[in-house]
Amino acid sequence: MTQAYPLQFKAEMKERIWGGRALEQFGLELPDGAIGEGWMIGDHPNGITKVMNGELAGLGLDDIREKYGREFFGTKGFSERNGRFPLLIKLLDCNDDLSIQVHPTDSYEGLPAGELGKTEMWYILEAKPGAKIIYGLKDGVDRGILAKAIEEGKVMGCLQEVPVEAGDAFYIPAGTVHALCAGVVVAEIQQNSDTTYRVYDYNRPGLDGKLRELHVEDSLNVIAYEGAGATRMKTDAAKANEWLQIAKSPYFIVEKGLVRAPWKLSTTAESFVILVVAEGTGAIGWSGGKQEIKAGECFLLPASLGAYELDGEMTVLRSTTP
Repeated sequence: MTQAYPLQFKAEMKERIWGGRALEQFGLELPDGAIGEGWMIGDHPNGITKVMNGELAGLGLDDIREKYGREFFGTKGFSERNGRFPLLIKLLDCNDDLSIQVHPTDSYEGLPAGELGKTEMWYILEAKPGAKIIYGLKDGVDRGILAKAIEEGKVMGCLQEVPVEAGDAFYIPAGTVHALCAGVVVAEIQQNSDTTYRVYDYNRPGLDGKLRELHVEDSLNVIAYEGAGATRMKTDAAKANEWLQIAKSPYFIVEKGLVRAPWKLSTTAESFVILVVAEGTGAIGWSGGKQEIKAGECFLLPASLGAYELDGEMTVLRSTTP
């Protein structure tokens, strides 16, 4: 039997009209073009990441799922709807504004076959001076008001703009209108879904030179006009070698920790652990070895790993299933 160890995957890079080259700072290999998304840990038809370290190198996350199942993912570590790994972990380089968009819930009848809804959270890794995001509708905006604004090209007047800086965390339940804007680099933890409905896209051409498709009717159908429970927080209250919860949903719990001294931790039989190194350098040690780690790297710790230790000078995001 293969002994569990922290799995690191080769990122799947995605060119986006709004992307850039900022992910190179993490030592990631970027193909030519405007790279907006690095899928760091993925088990989706549109991107399956492959292990790049240790005995299981070369296996896709789908292979790991089929071969090791609940031993690695845990008793709660599967999507009940499609059996896949339940989360998708990304790094995003927003060199330009993303489209104004919204994601559906799992129960939306218009979902593509086999697809899930998409609840997500953002942790701001970097933000240029004046950076902002779109985060929800203004008070009083209902379906009729928004539909008219879309038709008249005045949708921006219905949206809330929020200034952001590094360390901010945003929880974005399905049904929340949102958009990352230019000048931010973000870690995203989300349901394992690739379904996005565009409300508005600035009338700009896509990579093929044609206007990108909008999904107005689907968007109007899935928006939570009274709010879906979106929350945001500053995370500078995080303390050394303690976890600060920064997002909680039915699909994931995300915590921030500051590693300042050797920190003994452990996985449980219920869930895998995903670690995203947001800042700094250090190491992760376990019964079978030790690995140096640094900002921009993401690891999947199998549920069966058990005891492990973080050391160094790092900011780390820890994600588990609830």
